[in-house]
Amino acid sequence: MEYRTVKKEDSDEYVIKHSRFIGYCCPVSSKEDAEAFISSVKSNHWDATHNVYAYIIRDGNIKRYSDDGEPQGTAGVPVLSVLEKENVTDTCVVVTRYFGGVLLGGGGLVRSYSHTAKIALDKSEIITMANAKELRIVCDYTFYGKLEAFLRAENISVLASDFADNVTLTVRVKDDVYEKFTAKLTEMSNGKLFPEIINENFYEF
Repeated sequence: MEYRTVKKEDSDEYVIKHSRFIGYCCPVSSKEDAEAFISSVKSNHWDATHNVYAYIIRDGNIKRYSDDGEPQGTAGVPVLSVLEKENVTDTCVVVTRYFGGVLLGGGGLVRSYSHTAKIALDKSEIITMANAKELRIVCDYTFYGKLEAFLRAENISVLASDFADNVTLTVRVKDDVYEKFTAKLTEMSNGKLFPEIINENFYEF
């Protein structure tokens, strides 16, 4: 199983016709996390004209948005649509607007909120999280070169290396390729290498 989310909290801003739009994006894992993030941004920008938001939570497939006083459909929905288009979850975006005195019109608002949400998402770095296993592989020094070449060919990154009496490598393999990987490893080593599962979780890829 895989899903897309953002790596870190970050922000970016956009100015059009003297209106200042500041986009804030944050990884969240629950409705409570999202609401706390929204409250924090609103507190920091208590004097803003609008604090529009949208978020999607994976657990329960929760989707929420708010126009915060902007004309219906011109703010919260466009922000939510950006999250949906980018196929991200466990993500919250707040777009703060300081009105610059020039009306943007419905289309202008939709474009401005959409653009600000997108640049905030980009700053927060969209990543893929996948179910995977961390494996420990032990081999002798005579076999290390062949094992290293095999891992490189399989596009498997080495997380840690320990060179003692034997070589011990820690690698991470997605669940959906684990069986195929171990079968190839067994065949390549003529049955000499048996990876040990040391952890299982969602990891960034």
